[in-house]
Amino acid sequence: MEILDKFDWLILNELQIDGRLSNAELAARVGLSAAPCWRRVRALEKAGFITGYRAVIDRHKVGLDVLAFVRLDAERNRGDITRELEQAISRIPEVISCHYISGTGTFELQVVARDLDAFSAFARDVLLNLPNVKDLHTSVSLGEVKSGGALPLPG
Repeated sequence: MEILDKFDWLILNELQIDGRLSNAELAARVGLSAAPCWRRVRALEKAGFITGYRAVIDRHKVGLDVLAFVRLDAERNRGDITRELEQAISRIPEVISCHYISGTGTFELQVVARDLDAFSAFARDVLLNLPNVKDLHTSVSLGEVKSGGALPLPG
């Protein structure tokens, strides 16, 4: 599956808005009958266009009131050391997103915590003790304007 047609794009758009749509509802929204729609969804999953389904949870409702953006500076002198740091970061549940970045810093992390005291302890006890970390630079979110947005797909 290399080229997507208009129905594939419509399916992707609808599913990223509501991944819980029944196949019948999805088919009706995109203008297909149920069986071809189901086959297309399975093909999109198999080809890796759809990588999963999940619930979006309000972090405040579960007691995670702090969202921090942490630029982590690390020594980039060897690829194996950078990969070791990547693996260590990927195992930390409080890190909900991590990007290898250009410019100043090595990684940009999104970190959640119960409160500022918990975040401070986490930064000091966990992040600063990761392999090859030189420094941390943190910004705390004062409020979310937009998060978890859908990708701007054609169709």
